Amino acid sequence: MNDLYTRFKKTQTHNIDTIRSTPLAELSGSLGDLGTLLPLLLALTLTRSVSLPSTLVFTGLANILTGLIFGIPLPVQPMKAIAATAISNTFSIRETMASGILVAGATGIMSATGLLKWLSRVIPVPIVKGIQVGAGLSLILSAGSSLLGRLDWTAPYWGDNLLWAILAFLALIAATAIGPRVPYAMLVFVVGIVIGIIRMNTVADAITPPHPFHIWRPVLYVPRGSVWVNQALGAALAQLPLTTLNSIVAVTHLSADLMPNRPAPSESHLGFSVAAINLVGCWFGAMPTCHGSGGLAGQFRFGARSGSSVIFLGLIKVFLGLFVGEGLLGLLRVFPKSLLGVMVIAAGIELAKVGESLNGGARDLWEEAEADSEGHSTARKPRELSEHEKRERWSTMLVTIAGILAFRNDAVGFIAGLLWHWGLTAPEKWAGWRARQEETRWDSADEETQTLLQNHDRPEGRMVYVAGR
Repeated sequence: MNDLYTRFKKTQTHNIDTIRSTPLAELSGSLGDLGTLLPLLLALTLTRSVSLPSTLVFTGLANILTGLIFGIPLPVQPMKAIAATAISNTFSIRETMASGILVAGATGIMSATGLLKWLSRVIPVPIVKGIQVGAGLSLILSAGSSLLGRLDWTAPYWGDNLLWAILAFLALIAATAIGPRVPYAMLVFVVGIVIGIIRMNTVADAITPPHPFHIWRPVLYVPRGSVWVNQALGAALAQLPLTTLNSIVAVTHLSADLMPNRPAPSESHLGFSVAAINLVGCWFGAMPTCHGSGGLAGQFRFGARSGSSVIFLGLIKVFLGLFVGEGLLGLLRVFPKSLLGVMVIAAGIELAKVGESLNGGARDLWEEAEADSEGHSTARKPRELSEHEKRERWSTMLVTIAGILAFRNDAVGFIAGLLWHWGLTAPEKWAGWRARQEETRWDSADEETQTLLQNHDRPEGRMVYVAGR
């Protein structure tokens, strides 16, 4: 109990010190995940597949709690596979909620049994890196097709077109050159809000809901009967690999890569977090959510370094959910896609950059370097790879990325990368197994048989078996 209190106290000290030293960076970083959140949240709300006020309240509470517990800018993102299925099939709120509850239940069981930790330990790092890079490139492709691809030089209107996208990209380059203290995301978001408000007040047709402001009243949604199997099960099965790989395993690795001085959240803790968020919020119509490596990379890219960034975001969400709710729909609909698209691209680039450490600094390359008098490790150093090992790791990562991009599915990329990895390592494992069999055969043979083996079967005699060890 004392250890938990000490860890919690250190986390809050880190949060407070960070927000005091770099307040603008933390506030800007808190907005780094909006490129993923806003489009899906808007689409799910317009199809009446989720409750917008409940989503804001419960995801805001999740932001606050994760910031307090983990002390890193851990995002709370939509479950993308469930969101895509719900939007394309016009799910009701109960159908969407049932999907999220099923994924949350499975994730909680996997965390309690240690299966998530085991998966993180046995999945090769090149595959994890491939999932991260693939997710980053998927964000970039999504921004190009669904956000920027629909723009023209002057369309759809003066405040949202390719010219604004170019200006936002040039500003991103300038902010990158100056350094992370420039609150790029916050500045772009404020500009987008101003443009959206002007657009709402000048557009001819009404885009503001009839009752823009109200106090949130929770409503309980209980999925019943065939909803659990006919609609929810398929969406949950599509989401579970994505949650396991990209929202838990990849986030653990990415956190260690981006913030090596902070304790990375364990797979089990992240799994319990995802389970808790949805097993509470989904019953009230909140959007099914999880953590994601893309959101973490985006918030880190725009300056967030502690949990204070997501705590701030959570407070804003809770306030809006309690007192504004559906009144945000009009503003969300007119937020410039040009600005949103560039923010998504920046987050995707940041996530894809983690692939550069595959063969130099990845977590599986560090080994014990020194030990004290009692045998405890006192230092670590990176292991040097041969050119053959580097090529194998690189190709495994590329195959994983190819599977993700070709099929738009993390599970396909994971399976492709795993099969490729097994194919590359099979000859070495087979040779090792044969050497162990030969060694066993030698050790179990009597003296006369060993002489025969040495003279006829193995000219080098015992040295063959020693070399095979």
